[in-house]
Amino acid sequence: MRHSLRLSGVIAVLVTVPWVLTLAAPVVSKELAASCVKKIETITKVPGAGQPARRTPLSEGELNSWLTFSAVDRIPAGVTDPVVTLPGEGRVSGRAVVDLDLMGRKKGSGRLLDPWSYLGGRVPVVATGKVLTDAGVGRFALESAQVGGITVPKWLLQEVVGFYSKSPSRPNGINMDEPFPLPVGIETLEVRTGQAVVVQ
Repeated sequence: MRHSLRLSGVIAVLVTVPWVLTLAAPVVSKELAASCVKKIETITKVPGAGQPARRTPLSEGELNSWLTFSAVDRIPAGVTDPVVTLPGEGRVSGRAVVDLDLMGRKKGSGRLLDPWSYLGGRVPVVATGKVLTDAGVGRFALESAQVGGITVPKWLLQEVVGFYSKSPSRPNGINMDEPFPLPVGIETLEVRTGQAVVVQ
């Protein structure tokens, strides 16, 4: 169960650090969500020593269906409608609607020139980047980001990601520049067009 939670966390990183990008509605279904859950269960069974590499493909449809039907309790309050797109060549893109009113209330200092005091509303947050993995370690390299349709610098996206990814074990949230260990014997993630392949 602990492995399953950690793996779900890696999948959540894949689809929420890039905050998911596509204007077309994804194809989702309960059947695809169930398929993704079964594949996660397979992945959490760590291969034994000396076994050949195991490759488990996760389609864009399965990941989006998992987000829609199976991961509701893993998505932070104030974040809705996450969608993942896998354009290929290691790139992950995404979009989610974020409640900046909530963030502004928590982060704003009340000072006249504090930018968080002026943020508000529910706006789409969009980002695109590459997921780079090797020897059981992953890293996300941001290429572009937008908040409410406006291109923003990396530090501002980091503030949003950090705020909404806080947890007891990560009081400052996820740092996009920080490498992250891949759990359950995962060596690499091969991100292709419409598909991510987990290699163990």
